[in-house]
Amino acid sequence: MRKAIPVALACGAVLIAGCSSGTVTVDRHKLEKEISDDLTKVVGQRPKSITCPSDLKGVVGTKMRCQLEASDGSKIGLTVTVTSVKGTEVKFHIKVDQK
Repeated sequence: MRKAIPVALACGAVLIAGCSSGTVTVDRHKLEKEISDDLTKVVGQRPKSITCPSDLKGVVGTKMRCQLEASDGSKIGLTVTVTSVKGTEVKFHIKVDQK
């Protein structure tokens, strides 16, 4: 049985971030893992993979499109939006892109 994925999935936070030119960034691989962990908690099934194109800039309002690959091979677009930045903690919201 296939589970439906809610449109507004989850909010995540990544504590491990780096700084470059005064802007906090979240490593792409850590972001992908955090998204996968958050989606697993919400949906109850771990995606086959999450792929993001680059590190995420820790600036409120920054958006990035990532891609989820489900265990059946289907691919779903995700939008990650930074909601807050406090020190090295970057919080973000994950949303399934509408087709």
